[in-house]
Amino acid sequence: MKIYTKTGDRGQTGLLGGVRVSKDDIRVDTYGTFDEVNSFIGLLRTKMDPNHSWQDKLHRIQVELMNTMSHLATPEDMREKNQMPLPEGMDVFCEDWIDEIENSLSSKSDYFILPGGDEISALCHVVRTQLRRGERKLISLHTNHKVERSILLFINRLSDLFFSLSRAALEEADLPEERWRAFLYNREEK
Repeated sequence: MKIYTKTGDRGQTGLLGGVRVSKDDIRVDTYGTFDEVNSFIGLLRTKMDPNHSWQDKLHRIQVELMNTMSHLATPEDMREKNQMPLPEGMDVFCEDWIDEIENSLSSKSDYFILPGGDEISALCHVVRTQLRRGERKLISLHTNHKVERSILLFINRLSDLFFSLSRAALEEADLPEERWRAFLYNREEK
């Protein structure tokens, strides 16, 4: 089987079930954004030691993102034909990992942090911002085509997770956080 099909030469692509849509369709744009996210998580993993404690959890996230993209590429009337699992419980998986990270850090997460520090921390911020962009597209998609709740929860928690991972990477590298401003809900009224 050839990798190229030529079926997209006129600016359309196929969804699950064969429906053809424009390559700039909100559904395609949304799952394409999460494909970018997944690629950057793969890049992040290559920058870490293969035995790093994050590897297995990041691998699981990548698999769940692939499953999620499959669902996003499935029109509502074809959902029963999609055999990929939904990311049920992945919001809790992310929350548990966030709590574990935040409880292990030497300082609380009370500030916006300037992205950078080292390559791992900076890549976590890249993933975080891509997830936020993807989430905006996901909400636009959800406005016109119902998206499963587990997908909405998973994607929302993932960006928070990558913020915590960026902080953990800085602490692991013994680098300071470059704080910008305190979170609004932490500021005292004056």
